[in-house]
Amino acid sequence: MTPKNRRAIRTALQTFAAVVAVVPALAAVVADSAALAAAAPWAVAAAGTAAAVAAAAARVMASPTVEQLLDRFGLGLVDEEAPPR
Repeated sequence: MTPKNRRAIRTALQTFAAVVAVVPALAAVVADSAALAAAAPWAVAAAGTAAAVAAAAARVMASPTVEQLLDRFGLGLVDEEAPPR
């Protein structure tokens, strides 16, 4: 698996974990409101979409062009082939 794909998968998993951490609080709010309960399936779909969009954004950010742009601002990633300091 390429480092770019690993980064995208890691980002999707991180986003999914963040959404899962918020779900219990959202479930409590949804349980108190019939209108929100009707929107619950949409909320689940939105959470899945957020994870997919985050993975796609991570994949784009791993491209060499974007990486060079980020390096200009000091936000680039350290090369994996470089020896540790």
